[in-house]
Amino acid sequence: MRTRVRGWRWRRNPLRRRSDVVEAWAALAVAVLLFVGAPLAGALAGLWAHEEARTAATAQRAERHRVRAEVIGDTPERLPSVGGRQAYRTTVRWAEPGQGTRTASARVPAEARQGDVVDVWFDSRGRSVAPPPDDVAVWQHTVGVGVCVAGGAAAVLLLGHGIARHVSLRHRMDEWEREWARTGPDWSRRRA
Repeated sequence: MRTRVRGWRWRRNPLRRRSDVVEAWAALAVAVLLFVGAPLAGALAGLWAHEEARTAATAQRAERHRVRAEVIGDTPERLPSVGGRQAYRTTVRWAEPGQGTRTASARVPAEARQGDVVDVWFDSRGRSVAPPPDDVAVWQHTVGVGVCVAGGAAAVLLLGHGIARHVSLRHRMDEWEREWARTGPDWSRRRA
């Protein structure tokens, strides 16, 4: 039978070693950092990422503009896949107030055929670009960064604790070897 005594590493005990106390305090510190520090780091990184992503999305919304354009180009026989969605580049035409009709090459959805009206996005230089990220994309980025930072912090803490325990165990074994070298001959003598 084995009896567990809680908190034995902190109690005064002649069998308690200094390494036991250090290991107990290290385990307590790792537990606090794991359950408080890692989530806090993830939350702070998420807040920072949210602000950065929101600023970038606002800048892209200011720079990019959407137009309703008619597809006038031909549909290719084989459609390339872009970002998991089928899309292709073709010629589109739209009218801008005060500037007349304009024509450009733009990426359109795969289901668009010649004569269809689609939404396309252009930047300030007239290049076809992806639409700016919406609020859902900003929040997905925020949560992704926060979870990765919290997970990374937890992994670093656990790895560091594992290394510290390994070093502590080696140190403890060396201490036991030295103690046994000193007291072992007294115990292993033959008695006549």
